[in-house]
Amino acid sequence: MSEAGQSAVSVTNVRNLSDAMREMKNAAADRADVVVDMREASRTRLELLAQELQPVFADVPADDAAFDFALSSGEQPRLWIDAVAHVVMGRDRRTYRFLRDTRLGRVVLAESTEIAPVADQVTRYIAERMVERQRVVEGDVETLPRGAVEETEPDAAPYRSAWRGFLGGLGLVLLGGIVGVATVAVVMWDRFPELETLLSRF
Repeated sequence: MSEAGQSAVSVTNVRNLSDAMREMKNAAADRADVVVDMREASRTRLELLAQELQPVFADVPADDAAFDFALSSGEQPRLWIDAVAHVVMGRDRRTYRFLRDTRLGRVVLAESTEIAPVADQVTRYIAERMVERQRVVEGDVETLPRGAVEETEPDAAPYRSAWRGFLGGLGLVLLGGIVGVATVAVVMWDRFPELETLLSRF
């Protein structure tokens, strides 16, 4: 093949590869635009929910560090209520999901395509958290009447039953040991003639 032919083939290959790369970049850009659009749509809906909850957020004392009330950006925008609870949009980008992380896993506290039910549940959650914190701060200790301490003292009956159980178990162990020794003596009797002679004297 001549050098001219080789050059033509090389140029054609480069042109085709460049076209393919350009198409791939365009497709990636289109996908990125879709992802950005979906993220922006989710963020916009969460902003609407935050506006609905703004009066509730304003009623929470500013020095209360238990709540965050922040809208985070990222692959999946979230409206944070506190460190363990947040609102996120579902896969359809229309359903509000109020979630809380617990020791047993993530729990769905509310789920709806409407803002009002989710806002009501978030408000209830904030109120519950504030009441719990207030009870902890105030102590919430009730004074017991006289005689209540005597009634709540532990009874001696459980201790007696525990000792009885222990002594009964010990007796069973000793009885089992005696039976075991007697069984061995009977089985091994023929192998110890001296023992038989010694016992015959008594």
